[in-house]
Amino acid sequence: MSNVYTIRRGKDIQLEGVPANQVLGTAIGSTVAVKPNDFKGIKPKLEVKSGDEVKAGDVLFHDKNRPEIKFTSPVSGEVAEIVRGDRRAILEIRVLADKEIKHKAFDTNADIKSLLLESGLWVGITQRPYGTIANPEDRPKAIHISTFDSAPLAQDNSFIAEGEEANFAKGVEALKKLTDGDVHLNHKHGSTNAGFTSVANAVHNEFKGPHPAGLPGIQIHHIDAINKGEVVWTLTVQTVIYIGRLLNGGKVDMRKRVALSGSEITESGYVETISGTAINALIDGRTTSGNNRIISGNVLTGENIGANGYLGFFDNVVTVIPEGDQYEFMGWLIPTYPRPTISNSFPIFKYLKKRFKVNTNLHGEERAFVVTGQYEKVLPMDIMPVQLLKAILAQDLEAMENLGIYEVIEEDLALCEFVCTSKINVQNIVRDGLTLMESEG
Repeated sequence: MSNVYTIRRGKDIQLEGVPANQVLGTAIGSTVAVKPNDFKGIKPKLEVKSGDEVKAGDVLFHDKNRPEIKFTSPVSGEVAEIVRGDRRAILEIRVLADKEIKHKAFDTNADIKSLLLESGLWVGITQRPYGTIANPEDRPKAIHISTFDSAPLAQDNSFIAEGEEANFAKGVEALKKLTDGDVHLNHKHGSTNAGFTSVANAVHNEFKGPHPAGLPGIQIHHIDAINKGEVVWTLTVQTVIYIGRLLNGGKVDMRKRVALSGSEITESGYVETISGTAINALIDGRTTSGNNRIISGNVLTGENIGANGYLGFFDNVVTVIPEGDQYEFMGWLIPTYPRPTISNSFPIFKYLKKRFKVNTNLHGEERAFVVTGQYEKVLPMDIMPVQLLKAILAQDLEAMENLGIYEVIEEDLALCEFVCTSKINVQNIVRDGLTLMESEG
């Protein structure tokens, strides 16, 4: 029997381009990339060089500070390029993918922690506080897996997990060995997906209400909030499937279904591909010809990767919307076109259309950061978000701690950024605060 939690604050942003639950085909780019920037707080040290041959599951790099945390290739092939940025920072390790993927064999009888570290799948476990890769030396008080995503135009996790029920259950069973507490499976209220709701070795919870009801941070806050000194781990449904495949098959298999969403997608549905694939393999011939923004992830938290970018490790959706580079004369004053809003200035926007076509225009520039009460309308947590953000800007560690910094990561306050009249880059501020707190121990 599930525990039911009701989320009353938040907002469902209704946008055009919801992905249809149909598979459009299989597409893997000629190159696949692993991007260190997908993982917070690491310093990559290479274990390969251009020209090396690797198998799926071979180590590409590890974290300098924690060498036991390894990052492995999702495909076999030749290391084609090491892409570097400022100060020679490693941005991408690109592998020229074989047509037939060869896999490194792993001993599934090994200790589960050692197996996950050696295979590189450990990096899919996120630790709270801080939103970084979990520390293998910790025993979390609980592990949380959200089986649904409430973000706008997000993938349907039930559809991406179709046919993977045995692997998902095996992954949950393995995770139970890593905690002295419970593994929580958090479902959308009324879910009928037996592949999630009937899994043993877990506590089942249901959440109803608007976004951000599907975020693990919101769910943790309502089930058992994180206090100072406590550690909780979270995983995506896809990562749990990867773990199950490893245990059932003895190999790293990072195949996934990726949703194509957004108003500029002309062929709606899902493509079967692999983690880190070149984005053009997924969207070529499936978008409008305008000037579009291509996002790995959803519109609130995803990364603008462009037409030549690569799919993020944690992402199961690619969103394509128009760029906001056509400025409107007095657009801040005149209701030129319907768009999602929580404001009552033009209340007709709330009722004129069921779903909206949006672009990336901010409709204004950054201005004074004032208390408006907007954040509290969309953040279903018992914290004071504006005061927390100002404490971060002031680098007041004691205030940050007292105001709930341990409970949040960027995605938890993404809606606050969306509704912000002051156009404050909320998510960047939260990340700066988490980095500062972690560095201070």
